[in-house]
Amino acid sequence: MATAAVPGLEVNAARAHTRRSHGAFDAVEFRTTDGRHLIIRVPRSQSAESEQSADLVALRALTPGIRSRLPFAVPTFVGQAPVDGTRAVVTDFIEGGVSTADELTAHDRLAESVGLSIAAVHSLPAGFVGDAGLPRQSADAARESVVALVSRASDTGHLPAALLRRWEEATDDDTLWRFRPTVVHGGLAADVILNDGETVTGVLGWSGLAEGDPARDLHWLLTSRGAAAERALGAYIAAREGGADAHLPQRALLYGELELARWLLHGVDERDQEVIDDAVGLLDGLVESVHDRSSESLSPETGPILAVGDVERMLDETPHDHLPADRSGAMLTDSYDFSALRDGGAPMDATAPIPLDLTDWGDAAPGAASGVDNGETAGTASVDDRGATSSSDGDDQARADSGDDADDHARRNAASS
Repeated sequence: MATAAVPGLEVNAARAHTRRSHGAFDAVEFRTTDGRHLIIRVPRSQSAESEQSADLVALRALTPGIRSRLPFAVPTFVGQAPVDGTRAVVTDFIEGGVSTADELTAHDRLAESVGLSIAAVHSLPAGFVGDAGLPRQSADAARESVVALVSRASDTGHLPAALLRRWEEATDDDTLWRFRPTVVHGGLAADVILNDGETVTGVLGWSGLAEGDPARDLHWLLTSRGAAAERALGAYIAAREGGADAHLPQRALLYGELELARWLLHGVDERDQEVIDDAVGLLDGLVESVHDRSSESLSPETGPILAVGDVERMLDETPHDHLPADRSGAMLTDSYDFSALRDGGAPMDATAPIPLDLTDWGDAAPGAASGVDNGETAGTASVDDRGATSSSDGDDQARADSGDDADDHARRNAASS
């Protein structure tokens, strides 16, 4: 079949090949007389054939220019030949062994290479995805697809109520789904990452190549138990140089949990009771980990949101005895490194606020702060309320001349700060 797929090919050695891929393909690796190391694969099912077709489209989209941006090898299409109603596909053979997720994150050097490799995929320019006709999914569409998956799993009657509630709360949280889509591998898992024990040498299985949620490629990493798993995630975030959104870990964990829902749906679709029972057992185990809090929360961690009145009470209760005598505008910011604020921002003199005189914190008459009657609500008091708008200079100056309103102005600034 190999010589039929590649004209002029001469094979001088061959052997069966396996990647622990559950027998979806018949595969043989071989060497040619001109020194090439190739592999031929024949799908054993309709789903495997569909996967192979999508993989070929993706490999053609990964042009030499795109591949040059990746720190690992990607298979190259060499030829194909029809066989038994399907086709045999020949690609070059990528050297490297297959490891479990725990093994990939067992020590620092390999774990860091894994993180950098994933970041390299997510940093690719997304234009080639659209040019190749590959899927492109927005943040809203990503959330909708998760909602649909959860709904289907719920309809089976096997999804525990605690997980349904947990997943619905995650999909209802708008902050969780504020991210910029990137190029994603789409099927990234430990068994498609090849390595030599220290670095990633190649990545296979590109049938899911698309533009979408980068968290899809990270769920397996967050659920690995290797000692250096955090090192891999840290290397990924550093390599993205600010491109990774703050809530990516929570979404990645969600995608990891949803793999159990996919396994359940697979069993239901195939009417395989053994798979269904296995999925139900795994889901029950996840419920236990959620209840005993050994599983991380899917909701972004936020502190309590205080109303202006609450902040004022806190200020009134703050002892002033030990504050420095000169507190004018200092805001106790001596410990901050302002160079961090200037990096990548506008020039300091372009947006710097006028220093605030906070000498009279907590000394205004009771109820002064509640007298906000200039069209603003107490919850929207602004630090940049300088009394210098172009449309009401006279009115703002008159208010500034009023002693009571000046106290009100200072207190509102303090509350906002």
